Amino acid sequence: MSSLRQLVPGQQPTVQASLDRIAPCTVGTWRALYRQIGEPWHWHDRDAWDQGAMAAHLARPEIRIYRVKAELGPEWTDAAGFLELERHEDGSVEIAYIGLDQRVLGRRLGGWLVAQAVHTAFAWDAVRVWLHTCTLDAPAALPNYLARGFLITRAETYDATV
Repeated sequence: MSSLRQLVPGQQPTVQASLDRIAPCTVGTWRALYRQIGEPWHWHDRDAWDQGAMAAHLARPEIRIYRVKAELGPEWTDAAGFLELERHEDGSVEIAYIGLDQRVLGRRLGGWLVAQAVHTAFAWDAVRVWLHTCTLDAPAALPNYLARGFLITRAETYDATV
């Protein structure tokens, strides 16, 4: 998306939720959210990063980490979702990671989270917001991205061992 005007908001979630920046984000917090949110979708590309590499990445001013807090019945969880944004030299902001915990699926948080990510990226003065996905992602991910106004600009085929 090159403009916030391209964003198509989703339906309102069926639960109360907020997107909160984690600053600073520790390696332990990042790894816990990455594992919790990404494990069902085979997020493993950063498993091999050692503590130093991960800490250096998180300390970069071009990286911002967020968590979704959501109401689950009478309780709230501060680990209902995860978002990592990365600002690139061309002024674009990549939605590097985005996802929800399995416990909150089906509560209309997916469309809400993508819209929040886009709003947050443009508030960070993005000239363009983009993301990537794959067939290992949640079945609703690509339809959600397209429904929010993203366009497919490239498709690649490769094999991965899971």
